[in-house]
Amino acid sequence: MEKPTTAKAPVSHAVESAFTKVWGDENVLALIALKVETAEADSVASEVSKFSEVEDVFLVTGDTDISLKVRFPSYDGLKEFVLRRLPAVRGIRETKTLLVVTAYKEGTEPRRP
Repeated sequence: MEKPTTAKAPVSHAVESAFTKVWGDENVLALIALKVETAEADSVASEVSKFSEVEDVFLVTGDTDISLKVRFPSYDGLKEFVLRRLPAVRGIRETKTLLVVTAYKEGTEPRRP
């Protein structure tokens, strides 16, 4: 018999509902911080670089090992990526996703909020 899981859902229903109302079918930009197994850093960076939604991959110092910039056509795409596709990459220990609310400058072009 399988043990019942006591793990909390990664995002509460209320939070998910609020995100869906705000972003709905709009383009979603996010920054994702990855903590990885040290020996797997190059491999993880290489694997996540293959996802078409990943625009930038950086090996960084500090509390995070790798930072990603990702873009999706909708919030549901981001949710699927974070909950299903990203965990399939071997060597990732922890993720932290930050949704971009306003981009004041992206690339070389300033933006008007």
